[in-house]
Amino acid sequence: MKFNKRNLSNRSKRMKKFLTIRWIMMAMALVAILSLTGMNVYSLYALHESTISSASDRQKTQLSDFAYTTRNRFRAPVEGIWKLNMEQLHDEVEAGDLSNPLLAEILAAALADPLFDAIYFARPDFSDCSDGISVYTFSPANFTFTNTMSAPLLACDGISLTRTRMKVLLNDYRWNTKVVFDTHRTMNVAMINPRGAEIVGYLAFSINKDYLINDFFAVQLNEAFGPRDQSGMTIWLHDWLLNEVLATNDTELAYSRRDVEYIQRFPDLLDNWNLKVRFDDNPAVLASLGNLQRNMFVMGGVLVLLLGSLGIMFIIAQKERSLMERQAGFLANVTHELKTPLAVMQAAGENLADGRVTNPDRLKTYGEHIHTESLRLRRMIEKLLDVAKNDAGQLIVKPQPYNLGSLVRSYIAEHMALFTQSGFDPHLEIPDSLPSVLVDKDSFETILGNLVENAMKYSGDSKYVAIRLKHDQQRVILQVEDKGLGIPGAARKHIFDKFYRVEDTLTARTKGHGLGLSIVKNLVELNNATVSVESTYRKGSVFSVTFPIHVAPAIAQTETLNPKAKIEYAS
Repeated sequence: MKFNKRNLSNRSKRMKKFLTIRWIMMAMALVAILSLTGMNVYSLYALHESTISSASDRQKTQLSDFAYTTRNRFRAPVEGIWKLNMEQLHDEVEAGDLSNPLLAEILAAALADPLFDAIYFARPDFSDCSDGISVYTFSPANFTFTNTMSAPLLACDGISLTRTRMKVLLNDYRWNTKVVFDTHRTMNVAMINPRGAEIVGYLAFSINKDYLINDFFAVQLNEAFGPRDQSGMTIWLHDWLLNEVLATNDTELAYSRRDVEYIQRFPDLLDNWNLKVRFDDNPAVLASLGNLQRNMFVMGGVLVLLLGSLGIMFIIAQKERSLMERQAGFLANVTHELKTPLAVMQAAGENLADGRVTNPDRLKTYGEHIHTESLRLRRMIEKLLDVAKNDAGQLIVKPQPYNLGSLVRSYIAEHMALFTQSGFDPHLEIPDSLPSVLVDKDSFETILGNLVENAMKYSGDSKYVAIRLKHDQQRVILQVEDKGLGIPGAARKHIFDKFYRVEDTLTARTKGHGLGLSIVKNLVELNNATVSVESTYRKGSVFSVTFPIHVAPAIAQTETLNPKAKIEYAS
């Protein structure tokens, strides 16, 4: 019996040591779970705050871009003036000759812009309008300047302001023009001969305020930003001097100084006007907030599950401890005569305690869970395969015989308003008779639309787009030509690649995404055609799409072109 007591004592010590280790492991697991949960919560909130900050930065960048877009709206006349020979122009003005044809052409073009009402000129010796003949007005009808006996006050103020500014800057100024805005009334240009540090003359462009507010800002605010629920901000064009709202992208919300969270000023122009902004939750922020809430909900569920699991494990451990203690007490009181049968009973109890799940009902439950989850996984995989199939370009096309001339004319008629608004007059060259080609109508409209859009986008100042149709005995060729920026030689082999855009200072201001020509190439190939480009850098480009003439039987010729595409033929 002494041996048995020592054995039980040693077992008790081991059990206490085991229980201590188990408590330590339990505490470490609990600390680990809470630490990981805290880190995840912090990361989620940091990500949400980063999304808010990024959205705000993007919105502020949009506002800054819009301010510079507004400034660029006034640039056209100035860009023409700074190219003039100021030395020659200075000599002509000194000689009393105000009929420089290049200057007259630039000013006539500026007056054709509804942004400007009138243009006035003053000689370098201008002091004020008191003599009644110090200011000349430009007449676009005969391209001449005429003395005006009643120069408007805004012209005199603008020229005087510019004259005062140039007194300070002239000696150190190294450019041949200086633009000074008199708030929203006039845009004034000091013409300078930098070699002699001499003023050639002053031009005052009277700004059409009604057009600027109603036809430019009111339209551009909605086009650039859209309503509040899309852009996530309410924008007011505000005259802070008169405390007057001139235009807004959302008329439902009245202006209040307390709502203003950000002010965007215009660079070097429209001093009394600025953009007052109130930030709202834009779609990106709302999506981030929804994602944060979902993640917090899932994390809370996982935390409850883990803590519950630890609690259950603790209860089971406590029961095991109680059982072990009862076993130890029982063994301490047992007699030598019952040692053998009790040992058998103890072995049976330990086998039951260490058993595995063998119940058929529980096994069936586990099987049903596995089957249900496998079906769900299969549906998810099928959806992903459908998305991949669509992204791979396996589209349905329905080729039918069409006269491309009719399709081109129909496209031009439907989009003439867009051409007109963009300042384009498309040049068409379509023969009277054209052979038919086998093409999907929707695909052709997409091809033509992308090519024309690219030509307009990169036409520069030329505003020239030509659409031609040619044919021979075997093919019909569609050509879209522009006289714009052109494509550098190294970039031509990549322009049909997905997401590729030409990296060039001339195209940097043109927004685009690099998908249009990739879509064109894909649809061209699906319609048994080819596409090519000829381009001269900074002189223009010609895109050509060649369709084979429709000759029966056309079905057999087209079926083998693209095995990835599903093609349905009209009967």
